[in-house]
Amino acid sequence: MIDLDGYRVLVTGGGRGIGAACCRLFAEVGAAVCVHYRNREGAAGSVLESLRTSANQPHFKVAADLSEPPGADAVLDAIGRTWGRLDCLVNNAGIWVRNPLTELDPQLLNETWALNARAVFLCSAAAVPFLEQSVDGSIVNIGSTAGQRGEAMYSPYAASKGALIAATKSWSSELAPRIRVNCVAPGWVDTELSAEAFAEGGREAIEETIPLGRVASPVDIAGPVVFLASQLARHVTGEVLNVNGGSVLAG
Repeated sequence: MIDLDGYRVLVTGGGRGIGAACCRLFAEVGAAVCVHYRNREGAAGSVLESLRTSANQPHFKVAADLSEPPGADAVLDAIGRTWGRLDCLVNNAGIWVRNPLTELDPQLLNETWALNARAVFLCSAAAVPFLEQSVDGSIVNIGSTAGQRGEAMYSPYAASKGALIAATKSWSSELAPRIRVNCVAPGWVDTELSAEAFAEGGREAIEETIPLGRVASPVDIAGPVVFLASQLARHVTGEVLNVNGGSVLAG
């Protein structure tokens, strides 16, 4: 039912986890995809090779540190040269690292904020002129239940995701009516970032707290992202879509 034939989509952190699932699903429904990565060229290349061929414009990958203006500008310059416009930006790249307040690592604090929040602001700002050329431009931010309720021992991460929720609300009015802005807030997802938490019975314990009884797969998150980018959500903006199996009833 969702047909994004002719759409051009940038997915940050597209080489693994949720980002990779988003890249594949967007390509499956007809969009051309730019797979962004920071360091993992091999992973991004594998995702790129797996994408269904678009009949309109080529898929491609691009490396950049989005937390500094030159990196964000370079990615959008590449999109301008390759496609000339952008229809959807998915701000997915980020890190989740333990950093208790009583043992606060300032360097890790800065890195978490730079990758999870600053990069989203810079990349979104650079993308706006390209999104404004679309007939249905949109931004989808990947938030987290941690940004809604907090997360002990991970407060820098929770604060960065809370910032994305606030930015989503702010930009949805600021960029209307040309660009819609929404957020998907996952709970636990079966990705590399969660592997340590899932070890030694941790996954089973976590699943007992989820009403639907299981941890989400990356595809479970990609589906709502693609929906929000599509015409089915053409009257949806400023929304935080919770995808957590019912574990956090914040909506």
